[in-house]
Amino acid sequence: MQYQADSERYGQMPYNKCGKWGLKLPAISLGLWHNFGGVDDFENGRAMCRRAFDLGITHFDLANNYGPPPGSAEENFGKIMQLDLAPYRDELIISTKAGYLMWPGPYGEWGSRKYMLSSLDQSLKRMNLDYVDIFYSHRPDPNTPLEETMMALDHAVRQGKALYAGISNYPAKMALMASKILKELGTPCLIHQPKYSMFERWVEDGLLNVLDREGIGSIAFSPLAQGLLTDKYLNGIPEGSRASKSWGFLKPDQVEPAIEKVKLLNGLALKRGQTLAQMALVWLLKDSRVSSVLIGASSVKQLEDNVGALKNMKFTNSELQQIELILSGEKFAVKKSVPIEKIIKKEPAASKEKAVVQNTESTAPSRGDFILNLAKRTKKQ
Repeated sequence: MQYQADSERYGQMPYNKCGKWGLKLPAISLGLWHNFGGVDDFENGRAMCRRAFDLGITHFDLANNYGPPPGSAEENFGKIMQLDLAPYRDELIISTKAGYLMWPGPYGEWGSRKYMLSSLDQSLKRMNLDYVDIFYSHRPDPNTPLEETMMALDHAVRQGKALYAGISNYPAKMALMASKILKELGTPCLIHQPKYSMFERWVEDGLLNVLDREGIGSIAFSPLAQGLLTDKYLNGIPEGSRASKSWGFLKPDQVEPAIEKVKLLNGLALKRGQTLAQMALVWLLKDSRVSSVLIGASSVKQLEDNVGALKNMKFTNSELQQIELILSGEKFAVKKSVPIEKIIKKEPAASKEKAVVQNTESTAPSRGDFILNLAKRTKKQ
C-alpha cells in the first residue's frame, strides 16, 4: 500500500528560523548517521523515516560517508524516497556533507574543490535526487585554503545542486572566516552543525556568539552524547548499544566516568516527568541560537520517545542550576534560585573578535572583485 503522510503532521512540531534566514527547521531533525547503513535492517530505517515525517520532522540529515559501509545510508535513503517520500519532496529538507574519506587517492577526502563537487555528484546519484537543500563542508581542511572549500560550496549552490551552504565542525574563528568568504561570494552561510550536548559544550566558548552575530543557524549533532545521556547505561553497557559495537564512536572507557552524573541527571529528569534523553534534548533548545537538534534513532519507539520531549520544554531556574552543578561534579542540589541569565552561559565577545566582526560588516567587494583578488593572492604565493 502506498504511504500516505499523516494529515495532522504539522500540528505539534515547533519550527524555528535558521539564523536570520527564511528557512525554518523542525525543533527535532532526524540524522541517518547510524542505523540506516548497509549493515542495518532496511525496513526498520524505512519505518523510522515514515514515522518521523508523520510526527512533523521535515529535515533528514546525511553525509557521503554515513553507513557502514560509506555511502550506504544515502543509497538506502534514496530507496525510501522512491518508495515513500518522493511525493513530499517540496516539504522536505534533505542535507548531505563532504569532508571525510570516501575513496582512495588524493581526491577522496578533505576540502578541495575537486573532492567536494565530485562527492556531491555521487551523493545525488546515490539518493536519486536533483538537488539537496543543504550541502555542508563536513570538516575544515588544514591543507586547503578556506577560500577554495567555500568557493566549492558557492558553486554547488549556483549550479542548483544545493539550495543552501553549510559548515560543520568549524571552530569559532574559522567559522567567522568562512562566513565572511561566503558573503563575499554571494552565497551566505545558512547553518553550522557542531557537536553539542550536556557533555560536549565547546560551542559555548565563542562559536554560538559568532553564529548569532553572523545570522547563522545551528543544529546540534550527538545531542545525547552517542546515547550516554539516556537511561541505557545506568546499569552498565547493554548488548546492542552503541558502546557495545566495535564500529561505534562511543567507547566503554567513556561510559564509566560519566555514570554518576548520568544517574543524577536521570533523577532530575524523572522529577520533570521526562526521560533523561528528553530532558537532554530540550536543554539544548532552551538557547534560541540552536535552531534544531539532530537525533539518531534505532526504532520507531525511540523516535517517538525523543519527539515526546517537546511536551515539556520549559526549565525553572532551579532546574537549570541543578543541571550545572551536576555537570560540574557537584552532588547536591541547590536550595536557593539564581537569575536565569547567570545559568545559561552566554559568553562575552573578546575585543579582538568584535573588531573582526565589525570588519566583516563593512562594504564587501563584488563577487568579481573577490575572485580577482583571490587569484592575485594565489599567484603571489
